[in-house]
Amino acid sequence: MEKIPILATQISFIVLTVVMYSFVLMGLKNALSKINWEEKRKNNLFLRVRFALIGWGIVISALGIAGFFQDFTSFPPRFMIVLVVPLITLLVVTFSKPAAEILKHVPVKYIVGLQVFRVFVELLLWVLFLQNIAPVQMTFEGRNFDVLAGITAPFAAYFLVNNRIGLIIWNILGLCLLINIVSIAILSLPTPFRVFVNEPGSIMVTHFPFIWLPGLLVPLAYGLHFLSLRQLVNGKR
Repeated sequence: MEKIPILATQISFIVLTVVMYSFVLMGLKNALSKINWEEKRKNNLFLRVRFALIGWGIVISALGIAGFFQDFTSFPPRFMIVLVVPLITLLVVTFSKPAAEILKHVPVKYIVGLQVFRVFVELLLWVLFLQNIAPVQMTFEGRNFDVLAGITAPFAAYFLVNNRIGLIIWNILGLCLLINIVSIAILSLPTPFRVFVNEPGSIMVTHFPFIWLPGLLVPLAYGLHFLSLRQLVNGKR
C-alpha cells in the first residue's frame, strides 16, 4: 500500500514537467509565428529546442535509473552535471541574438505567469517529506520558501505588468529563493561538505523521476527569470 502514494507522486512529477514544458514550447511557437523570419529557420529552431529538451530529459533519466548520479565518491560529485549543464546552456541562450528577437514577441505576463508551477513543485516536495523521502528542510515546513515565488507569480503578472522596476525586483527575489533551496538540496546530499545531516537526505533528487527536479524544473524556474530580466532590461513592457 505504501508504494501507491509514492507512485502517484512520481507520476505527478512527470506530468507537471511535461505540462510546463509544453507551455514553454507553445509560447515559443506562438512567438516564432510573429517573427519575420523564413519558415525554414523558424521550424529548424523550434525542432532544435524541442529535441534538445527531449534529449536532455532522456539522458538524465537514463543516468538516474542507472545509478550514475548516486556515486558521491568523486569530486565534484557527478550530480553537479545536472546543475551546471542547464545553467550554462540557458545563460548562452538568454544572451543570444535569436532569444532577444523572440522575446520581443512574447508577452511579459506569459513568462512571469508560468512561474506559478513552483507552487505545485513545493506541494510535491511536501508530499515526499510526508512519505519520508525528502528532508524537511527542502519543504515550506523547513527552510524552503520558494513557494512564495509561485504564489506571487499570477499577481506579479497582472499587477506589475506595466511596472518594469517592480518586475525586475520580483525576478531577483525569485532567483534568491531558488538559490536558497538549491543550496539546501546540495548541502543535504551525502557528500563531504554536507551540512544538513538529518535523514533522509536529498539523495532522492538523483533518482528518476525526481532527477527532473534539478535537471528540468529548477532550470525552468531560473530560465524564466533570466528571460524575463532580459525582456525588462531591453525595455519590453
